[in-house]
Amino acid sequence: MNPKKITIKITEDGNIFAKTKGIKGKDCLQYIELLEELLDAESIDSNYTEEYYETNMQTIRQNNQLIKGD
Repeated sequence: MNPKKITIKITEDGNIFAKTKGIKGKDCLQYIELLEELLDAESIDSNYTEEYYETNMQTIRQNNQLIKGD
């Protein structure tokens, strides 16, 4: 399992850039909202990473049947 990370870059002119890594699906949006609150900032532009389109799938083998779920 990959650890969840957020990389934050603050430029000299005060712009803040954040990138999530290891956070799949829409969960990353919660982290960005928290950053906005902590930094008293507002997102003005965003791009989704490839991980945004992925889901956390768990595979369970039960009674010789393969079951997949979130």
